[in-house]
Amino acid sequence: MSELGISRLGPADFDAAVPELAELLGELVAGSVSLGFLRPLDVGAAEAWWRGRRAAVADGGLAVWVARERGVLLGTVGLALVPMPAGRHRAEVVKLMVRPLAQGRGLGRALLTTAERAAVAAGLRLLLLDTESGTPAEGLYRSAGWTRYGVVPAYAAESGGALRDCSFYYKELPAAG
Repeated sequence: MSELGISRLGPADFDAAVPELAELLGELVAGSVSLGFLRPLDVGAAEAWWRGRRAAVADGGLAVWVARERGVLLGTVGLALVPMPAGRHRAEVVKLMVRPLAQGRGLGRALLTTAERAAVAAGLRLLLLDTESGTPAEGLYRSAGWTRYGVVPAYAAESGGALRDCSFYYKELPAAG
């Protein structure tokens, strides 16, 4: 991954990245990845979904990182904070996505590690995520120290509409310091 850079998007950077984020989302949905959307995903709909996240990015409720290599957006990950006082010690890792051409090079792990380190720095103690069962993503999460705490059958539809089981994971974080 030469010349790879991972950076957190502020509101202005986020706005500028929306077309690329929408393209990434569309590419993965077209490839049957379970991300909450069905095929065909219109580029305008993907952009609208991303623009709908802007307020959360601006108020700090959602942190979004992108990975670029030679200026090309190859992946992203988000960290969604819990707004309720009793849940401020935890967050959810959301939309960890890597372009198919960049998969298998450690980019997913680098993005996940970035989100985990930011969570520790923010004083968070617990992270949660969900993913389609039986996918390579599960291997990534397990090898990164995540614990599966359950599987819900037919939880989500993959982009073609077929219902898939979903695995739920957590990771306890060390105290910042």
